[in-house]
Order: sequence, then structure tokens, then C-alpha cells
Amino acid sequence: MSFQDKSLECADCGKTFTFSAEDQEFFQSRGYTNEPKRCPDCRQARKSERYGSSGGGRSSYGAPRQMFPATCAECGKSTEVPFQPRGDKPVYCNDCYRKIRPSR
Repeated sequence: MSFQDKSLECADCGKTFTFSAEDQEFFQSRGYTNEPKRCPDCRQARKSERYGSSGGGRSSYGAPRQMFPATCAECGKSTEVPFQPRGDKPVYCNDCYRKIRPSR
């Protein structure tokens, strides 16, 4: 199927934006059937409102991630982990965890 650039009007700001042939191809490859309703600027603003700027120790909604103090079962170093240690399983610092369970 051959796609051609389309001009669409943003539902939020009313600005006209281009729904490119490449974007249409991408939408089809993902199984999307509806055209975008918002321009790229309004889509980005809406994503920022919903999810905040995630990353850097933050959860997906922008709130600071709660960390809990722990002592590494391997080296005894104090560390922080993103879960409440229960005491029934060992907790490791980043360095020891990498040694014990290397990335796959």
C-alpha cells in the first residue's frame, strides 16, 4: 500500500500538522487503525503531564522512588534497595549482585 503525506488538524491546539507517509507506515506496522489526533508538540506535552519525566530513580509517574536501607549479605556494606527487605532472603549491594548474577 502506498502512503502519501496528509495534513491533519490538532484536536488540542488546532494547529495543522503533517501525518507523514513514514508515520502512516509505522502506524500500520503496529496495527494502529486511527490517525493521530494531536500534533507532535501536544502529544509530547500530554505524555509529560501523564508520566512526568521518568528516569533517574523515579517511578513511571514521576514520584521519587522509595529506597530502603539494607546491609549486603556478601560484603557487609550498607546499601539501599527499592524494596523492603524481609530478612528471609539475602540482599546484595550493586557490586556483589553483579558478581553473583551477571547480566544475561
